[in-house]
Amino acid sequence: MMEKENLATKYNPKEFEDRIYNMWIEKNCFKAEIDYSKESYTIVLPPPNITGQLHMGHALDQTLQDILIRWKRMQGFGALWLPGTDHASIATEVKVVEKIQREEGKTKEEIGREEFLKRAWEWKEEYGSRITEQMRKLGSSCDWSRERFTMDEGCNKAVTELFIRLYEKGYIYRGNRLINWCPDCKTSLSDAEVDHEEKQGFFWHIKYPVKDSDEFVEIATTRPETMLGDTAVAVHPEDERYEHLVGKTLILPVVNRQIPIIADDYVEMDFGTGAVKITPAHDPNDFEVGSRHNLPSLNVMNDDATMNENAGKYRGMDRYECRKELVKDLEEEGYLVKKKEHSHNVGACYRCNTVVEPLLSDQWFVKMEELARPAIEVAKEKDLEFIPERFTKTYLRWLENIRDWCISRQLWWGHRIPAYYCDDCGEIIVTKEKVENCKKCHSSSVKQDEDVLDTWFSSALWPFSTLGWPEETEDLKYFYPTNVLVTAYDIIFFWVVRMVFSALELTGEVPFKHVFIHGLLRDSQGRKMSKSLGNGVDPLEIINEYGADALRFMLTTGTPNLINRVKSSGAWPLHAIKPEIC
Repeated sequence: MMEKENLATKYNPKEFEDRIYNMWIEKNCFKAEIDYSKESYTIVLPPPNITGQLHMGHALDQTLQDILIRWKRMQGFGALWLPGTDHASIATEVKVVEKIQREEGKTKEEIGREEFLKRAWEWKEEYGSRITEQMRKLGSSCDWSRERFTMDEGCNKAVTELFIRLYEKGYIYRGNRLINWCPDCKTSLSDAEVDHEEKQGFFWHIKYPVKDSDEFVEIATTRPETMLGDTAVAVHPEDERYEHLVGKTLILPVVNRQIPIIADDYVEMDFGTGAVKITPAHDPNDFEVGSRHNLPSLNVMNDDATMNENAGKYRGMDRYECRKELVKDLEEEGYLVKKKEHSHNVGACYRCNTVVEPLLSDQWFVKMEELARPAIEVAKEKDLEFIPERFTKTYLRWLENIRDWCISRQLWWGHRIPAYYCDDCGEIIVTKEKVENCKKCHSSSVKQDEDVLDTWFSSALWPFSTLGWPEETEDLKYFYPTNVLVTAYDIIFFWVVRMVFSALELTGEVPFKHVFIHGLLRDSQGRKMSKSLGNGVDPLEIINEYGADALRFMLTTGTPNLINRVKSSGAWPLHAIKPEIC
């Protein structure tokens, strides 16, 4: 006689969630098969960075994708959910550098590039696998047999192919232009990697004397330290107040350098004093004005935001120390008119939150005007659709105002730029193969560019590089274009825009038909969850106590009560979660 088995009186997800998931994996339930009798349905997972662990935002994003792919799988589609992770150049390099300094007391330069990259790959093996294990805990039904990494052999080949093709078409160039520079990470940043926040600051009003005259021009600036690099003062051509001064010379206060007064439509007559200091090496708008008027560009800062030899007696000072001392000198010499409170946007590095400094630098750029046109067209023609539709405006606004994209980063972790320089004749050689001798002068004094490419340059290829492009693979034929991208709204210009124009250029098709935009998870005060604020919630702790199903149900229905019931364990503070409605 069979013994009766009694059901447990209390539901315990730990008893069966792992067992069921492992059974699904063993039976290849999530493995996508190429079957041309079925219509394909593809989602590529936005790859998490290998810099830590999944957070609640990942849990929401992946749950929404899992719902879609399971639904399509049950409907009989050839459904593929392709997983992977991102190498995250800046964030990962910072983590590895900190680890080396903490454990060995050495800098990356002391151990050398080769050894540093070895440590970075060790980091990837540890944290990359940790993230995918967390995804399994969440119940994500990905096809793990097709898992990719943005620096694996196939993706690396695709990135090199993209660089070569754009370079040969004239879209990629190397130039000395103004870029966003992070003094802490010591690398360039694209416009999309700079977070702007309104902060309370000041306008300092300063008198610039007109040479051989009792007259002066009053300018207002939020960054007095940059006046050391002024090469002109601009006024509007139709401003009658300054009409008689155009073409005359000013004496730069304290520095006593002579600079011209020029006329340019860039100046707004009714803003400030109507006269604008022009510092081409330290302001993007001034750089454009300087280019139109053939003004010299004078860089007065080092890459750590200290003042360089062009700053005269302020050399060696931190930029803010210089500001303080220069304002003091201006006041003592009678040039400071007034100091007025002023709110303005300040750009900061999206990784370390250090205030970014616009600096003139030799970098690699992508010309964006022509590449942006087809990406704009597909949105206007509804070949690419955003859900909710209103995010189309965000997408178009970014593309219609796009500047050339700085793609070189002063880092070691990432896709190294496939460009070589001849020390003897100065030739630049861009090629897929390693260069031993200069093709122009045959010198052996050739070295590869030390920089790596912007992380987004590689992740822009994610929908098709993961399927085998540039090779014409069976996966690429069957599963591409993908069907839907699921992501939060804060990444539209970082990633979505770049995937679209890259796909159109390289494959002639949109990478996905729909972009499903969801909100962010915020705490009870409406703040975005972050490690720095200490307001994050670890999804694994919720899973361990309540199970993955409960967490996923809470996230998709927008119910915060579950989190409120979880007791604080000291690992993270007790907070309510407020899902943001798009």
